[in-house]
Amino acid sequence: MLPKTILVVAHSGRMAAQIAHQAGVKVLVIDCFADCDTQAVAAAFIQIPSLALAALQPAVEYFIARFAVTDVLYGSGFESYPESFDYLHNRLRLLGNPPETFKKLADKPAFFGLLDNLGIPYPLTQFSPPATPEGWLVKPLQGQGGVGITCYRAGHQQQAGEYYQQWQKGTAHSVLFLADGQDFCVVGFNRQWTVALDADQAFVFAGVCTVADMPPEQQMQVAGWLARLVPALSLQGLNSVDFMRDGGQIYVLEINPRLSASLQLYRGDWLAHQINALHGVLPTVIVQRRDYAAYQIIYADEDVQVPDPFCWPEQCCDVPCAGALIRKGHPICSIIAHHTNAGLLMQTLDSIQHNLLKGLYHYGIHC
Repeated sequence: MLPKTILVVAHSGRMAAQIAHQAGVKVLVIDCFADCDTQAVAAAFIQIPSLALAALQPAVEYFIARFAVTDVLYGSGFESYPESFDYLHNRLRLLGNPPETFKKLADKPAFFGLLDNLGIPYPLTQFSPPATPEGWLVKPLQGQGGVGITCYRAGHQQQAGEYYQQWQKGTAHSVLFLADGQDFCVVGFNRQWTVALDADQAFVFAGVCTVADMPPEQQMQVAGWLARLVPALSLQGLNSVDFMRDGGQIYVLEINPRLSASLQLYRGDWLAHQINALHGVLPTVIVQRRDYAAYQIIYADEDVQVPDPFCWPEQCCDVPCAGALIRKGHPICSIIAHHTNAGLLMQTLDSIQHNLLKGLYHYGIHC
């Protein structure tokens, strides 16, 4: 049974809000962007500067008092604010994994120890600085979307909240799946890519597509990982696992125990599937696309203010409202494209991005 009203909370709540809206649920949104397409499906929304508890709590309490909402569908962004996630768990019914799951995954020594115990490969990882800088990355213990990952350099001073992982060549992939705490079903395999915003943000998540090009034996290998990871971590609802593929070898990078950006590339009644999975019921069939789909984030090359009016391409989502100031290195919007040809799909993405930026920087106000 779907709740009548759902509160969506995320760094960017557009995708989750649209999923709930498509299910016929009244949607309330708290996020950091208040994009136009988020507002279009929300009965009410509050924009906050971050998911820090001091900013989040008043907004949540307002919606509880005003709408008597009891259920919350959360997205990305809580990795850096565990105290906010604990607060949500104490005030509302989480439609997803509980804080305990996030804490298990945030404990990186324990997580990589679990991978060792389960016989699941991952890039060489350590929690003290490497003897030599070449070929190593510095990663935050609490992070998401590649934010904060840098190349390890000579003279680097170790900071609290970071660890070190050997750079792994290959292509980045992910698997999206539904889980009920013991069993799982795969939604789809994806390929991912990153963008270098600057020297200190060289591996920021930029996009994902359903063109995975993974042979059946590697798909079976990943399914074998999930068969061990799901019960070991009691994973529930929609989750994803990021991994690297280097020819015939694949290596786990991390688990995202929440809604993934890749979800919007697949057709399905995802709110119902999410809630059913939390009650131990998985779908017998996942409807597969007949075409290819891709999602890409467009980052600003320089500061720009969105003009009024501005004609956004129909493939755009996460669309900022007129007058919004977009700082260099921050996301302008996202685009979603479809094509029956895998190669032409990526060309379509590039073409849409090129034309959008050309128009925006021509008509926008440079700051």
